[in-house]
Amino acid sequence: MKRYVAFLRGVSPMNCKMPELKRCFEAAGFDDVKTLLSSGNVAFSAEPEIVPALEKTAEVAMEKHLGKVFQTIVRPSSFLQLLVERAPFSEFDLPANAKPVVTFLRKPYEGALALPIVQAQASILKLERTEIFSAYVPNEKGPVFMALLEKTFGKAMTTRTLETVRKCSVV
Repeated sequence: MKRYVAFLRGVSPMNCKMPELKRCFEAAGFDDVKTLLSSGNVAFSAEPEIVPALEKTAEVAMEKHLGKVFQTIVRPSSFLQLLVERAPFSEFDLPANAKPVVTFLRKPYEGALALPIVQAQASILKLERTEIFSAYVPNEKGPVFMALLEKTFGKAMTTRTLETVRKCSVV
């Protein structure tokens, strides 16, 4: 068995209860299922499989058991652990109050980008195949960085703070 983490786009305590999500992943045949932080993070064990097949299995189970589907992006826990260990933001001089963010894409970005892209205290700093590294300074305008990410990469993605990725990588 291999350990994975599913990051679901758009989940909040208002639109999905974590016990229901856990049961959904168990019904899909995944083992040792744990939800984390009430925002659509699900750690589970499964036989080694290609990631798109795991994503599809989870989404089919959500449709069947929850009556709705949240876009699912899966990464092996070992991949997430390595990502966190290499301190991907250490090369950048971020403000002390900046939140480092990792955005996961479903497939590699094919376009050309001139980075960094900066807008209203939000910066897209680096792109590595299917991961985008950004930072933002929280302010009264809300999540400006999400609009910047969606404008640049579309909606086939989901975003977590580096701290959330760290927590998910070791469960």
